[in-house]
Amino acid sequence: MESMDLTFYSSDQLYERMKPALSAKQQEMRRHHYAYLEKEDIWNYLIEKKWKHASDLSLYQMVSDVFNVDEEQVELYVRGKLNSRTRTDYFEEKGE
Repeated sequence: MESMDLTFYSSDQLYERMKPALSAKQQEMRRHHYAYLEKEDIWNYLIEKKWKHASDLSLYQMVSDVFNVDEEQVELYVRGKLNSRTRTDYFEEKGE
């Protein structure tokens, strides 16, 4: 069996790999009346709040975080961003 390369060379590659989990969580959130929240909102929340000081996260840990993220916390995060009028996409590596 051929091993799968799970090395990501950019945030864009990682985001693309995480999209199915983010889409599934977004659909779940829509069923719970958070229809305005987007995949990017979930991603940005996790980048800024959950993973900010994390290192060497495995893909399965990140997927687990997506599925277990607190929907109300994501909503509060997005509301805060909208109130401050800064809604940033974290796809590029900082400092590059």
